[in-house]
Parts: sequence; structure tokens; C-alpha cells
Amino acid sequence: MSTGFERDRDEFTRGARAIVVLPDRGDSSRDADARLEESAGLAAAIGVEVVDRVALRVRQPRAATLIGSGQMEELATRVRMEEATLVVVDAALSPIQQRNLETGLEAKVIDRTGLILEIFGERAATAEGRLQVELAHLDYQAGRLVRSWTHLERQRGGFGFLGGPGETQIEADRRLIRDRMARLRRELEQVSRTRGLHRERRQRAPWPVIALVGYTNAGKSTLFNRLTGATVMAEDLLFATLDPTLRQISLPGLDKAILSDTVGFVSDLPTQLVAAFKATLEEVVSADLLIHVRDIAHPDTEAQRADVETVLAEIGVSEATPRFEVWNKLDLLEDEHREAMLSEAERRDGVRLISALTGEGIDDLIASVAGRLTQGHRRYTIALPAGDGAGAAWLHAHGEVIGHHQDGDDEVYDVRLDEGDYGRFIRRFV
Repeated sequence: MSTGFERDRDEFTRGARAIVVLPDRGDSSRDADARLEESAGLAAAIGVEVVDRVALRVRQPRAATLIGSGQMEELATRVRMEEATLVVVDAALSPIQQRNLETGLEAKVIDRTGLILEIFGERAATAEGRLQVELAHLDYQAGRLVRSWTHLERQRGGFGFLGGPGETQIEADRRLIRDRMARLRRELEQVSRTRGLHRERRQRAPWPVIALVGYTNAGKSTLFNRLTGATVMAEDLLFATLDPTLRQISLPGLDKAILSDTVGFVSDLPTQLVAAFKATLEEVVSADLLIHVRDIAHPDTEAQRADVETVLAEIGVSEATPRFEVWNKLDLLEDEHREAMLSEAERRDGVRLISALTGEGIDDLIASVAGRLTQGHRRYTIALPAGDGAGAAWLHAHGEVIGHHQDGDDEVYDVRLDEGDYGRFIRRFV
């Protein structure tokens, strides 16, 4: 049964007519049209109908409204003409700017941070994901308990930003939010401890962890499905995947590896979300190999790469962590562009060009990943007394046992080991 809040929230989201506004300060390396397209895609991800897109040149941001008075009038006219009930501003708005824009435009206004939080709130499927999103929501709205549409006698409050009845006792609300955030942090700490125990068990096994990272909609989940045969949601939709998924895969020279599909990144990812999803992203931090999936057909692919690297640094991923750049969506390139990208990828170390959709280049990627993970490993034949269970267990725990047979009173193992591990084994067990 849906709650009153959910019904009220749907009233303002699903099917709402919206205008997307890009305040362009002229200092971005990104293509304005591509940025508008991304913002429209974010809005569409929660079922909003985008009826107009507007780029406004903002030379000097106004403290009260961000945009100038003339631009406000122009935008208000568009809102009335398009019968829009929502304005999505692709920028970070202060509570005062948001309130003044709503008053001047007579429409609900949501900024980029609020929009991304709305998407995450709708998509989180696991209990951990919902906890993380709620914590991020509360952190964001704690400073936004200000009067919104006075003619509707509303104030900001509740879990969402596009709707939800507010409270009149703002200070009481702030206290309740602080208390709820403290409880959520305690619950997430417990989830993080449980995830850490699982990770420790995996690290005791000899299976490397490979993490897929990349900008949202770069094709990570499509590649994940291609490599694992899984059916993770993979659509031409921003933030199609939020909760991490782990699967076992086989690679040449490796009995087993763990592949992790993670949430996609985006430019100006809200700091609240980076903090809230840190427990989830610990899988990335502890990975043995990163595969950075890029949409090579996107006009802002270089800027997207920089955004991903920035978030990886924020969550503590070491620059020394081995990684591949996988240039995806080869199938979308025109012939001339395709040949140029193929030549460029061949010249650069650690770059592979693929189409996760068609499978082109996948075999080369698999061979390259396996080669990187088994660098320094050699194959050894080791004979142990039949009763040496500790030695056999050590080989299974620290290496890849390729074959095993009995020779008289000995158990003979064909095993692939790092040279250092082989030296430690010889000193302890032989």
C-alpha cells in the first residue's frame, strides 16, 4: 500500500511537465548541448516529461536568484507557455535561490543535487542502498527547511524534494533529522562491518577482485552481463544500476575471479552521495584491478573520464591500483572516427576498445585482464606427503591449483603461484 507521502510525491514527479535550464557561465570544458541532454536524461530517469531546454548565459550569478531579472521574466513566460509545473536547474542552488525562483516562476524548482538524489531514492533496491540514499537526502534537506510555496501553505520537509508535506516547527524538524541521521549512520556502520567480514573472507581466498567503474550510462552493466552471463539491469538510462553486484567469472590462467558492477558516477556528484555510498564503494577501493568503462562515442568523454578519476580519488582509490581504460560503444562510431579510435587505442598502454553490446573486442579484453592479474605468477609442481593437510590448504588459499594427482605416498599439485608466495611456502612446508 502506498503512503500519503508516496502518492503526493508521484503527483509532482511522474508525468510532470518540466523545463530544463542550464546556467552557462562559459567556464566549463563541457559541451552545453551535451550538458542539457544529460540533464534532460536525468529528469527522464524519474519519469518527468521535458517540454523545453534552455541555456542561459550567466556572467555574474545573483545571490538571490542566480539568474538575472530579464532571464527570470523570459523563463517565467516559457513556464506559462509550456504549462510546466517543474523547472530543473542544472546547477547547485542555495535555499534562498530555490525559494525565490519558485516564487518568480510559480513552478516547483529543483537543482541538480536534488534531482540526482531523487533518482537515487527511486532506484535504490537493497536495504543498504535505501539507508544510504535516505542519509544523503536528510543531509541535503537539513539546511532547506525553509518556506516554499506560501500560497499553498507548504514548507520544505519530508523525504523528497518534488513534493511532500512540510512541518511548521522547523527547529523540531531539524532535531528529528539529526536524530534520524545518527540512527542511519549507526545502521550503515553495521552494514559496513558485515561487508568488511565478507571482504576479508574473499581476500583469504586466492581470487582477485575486478571492479567496473565509469560514468553513468557508459555501459558498465552491459559489459558486466557480457562477461558474467548475468541479467543486471542495463538500459539506455542514467543511473540504471545503483546497488553493487558481484559475480564469479573464469579467466585464462585463473580458476576464478570476482567481478563487481558499481554505481555510475556523474559530474558534480553530490558530496552527500559520495559520503553515503562510501561503504558500497569500498569494493572499488579494495579491488585488485579497476576497469574504467568509457562511452567513447560521447562528445564529453574526456570530461567524463576526469569526473570519474576525481571521485575515485575522493573515495581513496590508490593511483597505484592497476587499471584498464575500456573505450566502449565502438558500434556507435562512424567508420572514420572508428579507425582513428582503434589506432589511438593501439598506441596507448592499458586501453582496450570494445562494444559491450555486440561483443566486439571482448576476447582481447578478457585476455588482457587475465594477463595483468597473473603477471609474476609461475607454474610449479609440488609434492607433499599425503597427510600434509596444512600444506595443501595453504596452496589452495594462496595460489591457483591447476591439477592434482597421487604419486605413491605423495600428493602432487600443479599450482600457479607468485614467486614470493612460492618462497614462503618452501620455507614453511618443505
